Order: sequence, then C-alpha cells, then structure tokens
Amino acid sequence: MNKFIKKLGVLALTCTLSVSLLAGCGAKKEASTDSTSANTEEDAKINGNGIKVLFSLTDRDDTFRAKLAESVETAAKSCNVSLDTKLCNNDTKVQLKDIKEAEANGYKAIIVRLADAQTALQMATATNLPVIFINSAPESSVLKKDKDIYVGSNEYDAGKMQVEYVLKKLNNPKSMNIIILKGERGHSGATQRTSAVKTALKAAGVDYTIVFSDYGSSWSPENGREMMDAFFKTGQTVNAVFSNNDSMAIGAVESMKAHGLSLSTIPVVGVDATADACASIKAGEMQFTVLQNASMQGARAVQAAVTLGNKKSISTITGASKDKCYIWVPFEPVDSSNVDKY
Repeated sequence: MNKFIKKLGVLALTCTLSVSLLAGCGAKKEASTDSTSANTEEDAKINGNGIKVLFSLTDRDDTFRAKLAESVETAAKSCNVSLDTKLCNNDTKVQLKDIKEAEANGYKAIIVRLADAQTALQMATATNLPVIFINSAPESSVLKKDKDIYVGSNEYDAGKMQVEYVLKKLNNPKSMNIIILKGERGHSGATQRTSAVKTALKAAGVDYTIVFSDYGSSWSPENGREMMDAFFKTGQTVNAVFSNNDSMAIGAVESMKAHGLSLSTIPVVGVDATADACASIKAGEMQFTVLQNASMQGARAVQAAVTLGNKKSISTITGASKDKCYIWVPFEPVDSSNVDKY
C-alpha cells in the first residue's frame, strides 16, 4: 500500500512530558471525561534505567501504525528503556508465543498492538507481566487496573467532532444522506467512531440515511476509492462522507473528483491528521480531520510500561482514568482555520 508520512508538529517526542492533557476515563466503551490528577513532578521526567520492554507489533503498513511504532521506539530510546520490537506480521500464534515467552526472557512489561482484537483476553492471560494495549482498544472486561491497560484516544470523541464540523458546515440540516467508510473490521476505531457518528447525528435531531457503509479490505486510500466507486454505481446522492481514517478519505476524494462531485459542498472528513490529509485540506479537498496524536500515545505507552514494570500505579500519569485501566490522549480538531499548525 502507499506509504504516507504523518506530520505531527504538536510537540517533540522526548521524555519531558510536562504538557497537561485533557483526558477521559471509565471502564465502559463510551468513557467519561473524568481523569485522575497527575503528579506533575513524576510525569515530567522518566528514566527507565534500562528496563526491558517487549513491543509486539503487527506491521508498519498503515500510515498511523507506522508513526505510532516509531513514536514508541523513539520514546523508549529517549527514556533509557531497553525496547525490543518484534513483528508478528498479523499472525496471532506468533504474537501469543512472543508474549508467553516474554517473562522468561527478562522483560518487565509488554506493549502490544493486537493482530486480532478478539484475542485480547488470551494475550493478557498468557503472561504475568503488565500488558499495555495500543491502537485498538480491547473490551473493558479484559482490562485490569494497574496491570492490563489501554493507551490511546477516546474513539467516540473523533466521531463526535466530525459530526459537529459537518453540521456547522452544512448549516444544521434536518436530514442528510451520508456515507461511512469504516476501515479494519473488528478495530475499535472502526466500530466506535462509526457508532459515535450515528449517536451524534441522532442527538442533534438529524434524520440521516446511510446510503453506503462498508469496512472494505483495509485502511488504505485504494480501499476508500474502491468503496466510493461502488457507491456511485447505486445512483444515490450524498451530502457528507465520514471516513474513519484519513487514508480512506483521500481515496474517497479521488473518486469524487473522478465522478465530478463538488468537494466544497459535500464535506469529506477523516481521522489522524496525516501530512497528506493536511495537504488535502489546504488544497480545499478534504475539509476536516481529527489529530490522533501518535507521538503522545507512543510516549504514554512507554511511560506506562516503565511505571507498571516497576509495580507502580499509572495514577501518576497525565490522562490516567480513575479506574486505572486507561490513559487517554485527546483528539484535536483540524480544519482550514488551523491546519498550518499541523
């Protein structure tokens, strides 16, 4: 698939993590926005003292996953953490084997991007070590306070921000035809962002019709274009395109251009604020995206690994939920008014 480089100019990735973040919490899928207060002194500087951490990664094919993996590795190096990255190439058996053997190999914590979201419980119970899940949130029942946790952004916020932008752009319509490009089947982002879009539209009193919605084969631009091409064969009309990531949104834009649709009157919105998406917004094509801060997610994952590996509580970390099962990194809305910052 095409490779894109995601531009994140929000902050440099170092171990100085003194930025105070708004965050959510809670053990339910739609988490609340309450969080524990961070101990700013401990939050400001981390020294892993050479602690061994296993990073179990599926692949680097997706734009955001590649940036997130890079962020984890950079943070570990900066924080004096001995991090070993092992690619399982989306093979759950390989991933399970690596996790089972981690403790015997001297690791103190595991950061994992699941090959299959349905195996979260299996992975967590395969080891006595703390497991830090990233990129795709497991069911809340899998998580255990101060042991098996999730570091990421609240997916519901992304969908809500998309809807808020679209409704304002279209002058609060009473009814709409919409398209939802979901992405990877089983991924929490695909499921929860889609749910959030529906919930937010309903809450706003909009009578919406989903004229096309599908997962497709991946998060890629090719997938986005293929799904939009399939939509055009139905002969229906559309008022807005909600994409659960930027790469698919860019593919949707290309399809719409090829079919002569107006990108100024039919907003295409995405998630991630990749460099390509920001360039598309500047060009007047995509209209909106939501920054998913890979740099901060990677830094927080390493911070959690050091903390839990030393048998301490994540309550000292900015964004930690009160139930000590999540560390939330806020989404940030990006449109033509502020895209130059990203």
